[in-house]
Amino acid sequence: MEEELIHHRFLKIVQALVALVVLLVAAITGIIGVIVIGPTKLMAFLAPSKMTETVVEPVAGVWMPPAENTIPAGEAGEKIKYGRELISRTAEYLGPNGSVMAVSNGMNCQNCHLDAGTRPFGNNYSAVASTYPKFRARSGTEETIEKRVNDCFERSLNGQPLADDSREMQAIVAYIKWLGKDVPKGESPKGSGLVELSFLETPADPVKGKILYDEKCTVCHGKNGGGIRNTEAKSWTYPPLWGEHSYNNGAGLYRLSRFAGYIKANMPLGATYEEPQLTDEEAWHIAAYVNSMPRPKKDITHDWPDISTKPVDHPFGPFADGFNEQQHKFGPFKPIMEKRKEQSKGKAK
Repeated sequence: MEEELIHHRFLKIVQALVALVVLLVAAITGIIGVIVIGPTKLMAFLAPSKMTETVVEPVAGVWMPPAENTIPAGEAGEKIKYGRELISRTAEYLGPNGSVMAVSNGMNCQNCHLDAGTRPFGNNYSAVASTYPKFRARSGTEETIEKRVNDCFERSLNGQPLADDSREMQAIVAYIKWLGKDVPKGESPKGSGLVELSFLETPADPVKGKILYDEKCTVCHGKNGGGIRNTEAKSWTYPPLWGEHSYNNGAGLYRLSRFAGYIKANMPLGATYEEPQLTDEEAWHIAAYVNSMPRPKKDITHDWPDISTKPVDHPFGPFADGFNEQQHKFGPFKPIMEKRKEQSKGKAK
């Protein structure tokens, strides 16, 4: 009996020592974490992530581009092929050292419109021909395909517009119309544009986004966001995400919901809308970090002439809903949506 009592006490002592060692290891790890990455980032890293459901699922009947052999022969076909070439290798023709003219920042159209504007949920062109011309609240006017293309040149490519009657503009428009030739007028097929992510309950966090960016994005886009140039140094194999050579603050991807949706279905390299590699939260946080970094500015004072039509994530005031620019940039966006619904009901009475 006495022997059993001694054995029991021995086990208690061993358990207490093990618990003490675990506490010491945790304390030392925490101290090292604070010293190495700082208390703010450590807390952000350790903070529990409130997960939302992944909304990107395989979509039946998703749009696919026309087969190559449907490009017509002759002059019309050559124009379409030239348009595709301009989308894929924009910088070689229209970049700072372009062979035709210098009207863009060195990025390629397909840096945003993946696979020459053909990838499902990769910002493709499937619905452009079927829905343009159309009224757009951002300009407050009815826009043509040419205007839409030049919006990209002036915002995402931070450059100058092409003349509507230029050979290059006509080729790009011909290519876009060929891509959408099988889409009924007025319709947007499944897989067009970008995925729509659920709004977070809290603001998207650039601090968490930087930790994720360093882990998942730097191998292609660099720690400084400057991208990787191709071997001829005329454009980027992986585009710059911020800095003087990146898209400006008037680009569509500067809106957080647009960029988060783009990231979710297409990033990191190898991700698709069917097999995403990031959670919704991770996509939102990375978008918040990237879009909080410095980039070229555009005069957008004439955008959204009716301020009540500004998207909830358009980050520049004035606003008709009473929320500030910080919340319009990082969220949470649900309160803004709810406020706008109340305002709409008030107007309807």
